[in-house]
Amino acid sequence: MSMVDPVLQGLVDSLNAAYGLCLDDGRLEEWPEFFVDDCLYQVIARENVDNGLPAAVMYCDSKGMLVDRVVALRRANVFPEHFSRHLISRAVLTGIDGDTVSAEASYALLQTRNDGETRIYNAGKYADRLLINDGVAKLVSRMCVYDTHRIATLLATPI
Repeated sequence: MSMVDPVLQGLVDSLNAAYGLCLDDGRLEEWPEFFVDDCLYQVIARENVDNGLPAAVMYCDSKGMLVDRVVALRRANVFPEHFSRHLISRAVLTGIDGDTVSAEASYALLQTRNDGETRIYNAGKYADRLLINDGVAKLVSRMCVYDTHRIATLLATPI
C-alpha cells in the first residue's frame, strides 16, 4: 500500500499501545474489550504457520472464550508471579476492505519474575484483522505468530 491513511494508522497503533499496557498493568478483565464478540485469538508457532499446521498453544474463537480465559487465570490457574512488558512496533497496514483493516506488527514480550531478572519471554508478530467503526478499532482476529522455538514456562497470560 503506497499511501497509508494516517487516521487508520493512528487507530491501529493506538489499539496496539493500549492493548500492551492493559496486559502489562495486569488489567486482564479489560483485555476482551479489545475484540469484537465473534473474534479469533490464537498464539501459534511460526513453524506451524510456515508448514500449514493449525495447532495453536492458545486458541479462543469468541469474546466469551477470552472472558473464560481471564476467569481461569484469576481463579484456577497456578503460575509463577511475573510482570510483563510488551514492546510493539508500528503496524504495517497490509490491506483495507471496507471497514476492515489487515495489519502486522512485531512484538517482543519481556517478563520479570520475583528474582528481578528480566528475560525475553516471547517474540514474534501480530497478524491482525481489525474492524473500524465510528472511529474505534476492535480486533476481529489476532494471530500471535511467535518465533521463539519454545515457550520456557506455562503460557498463562495473553501475548
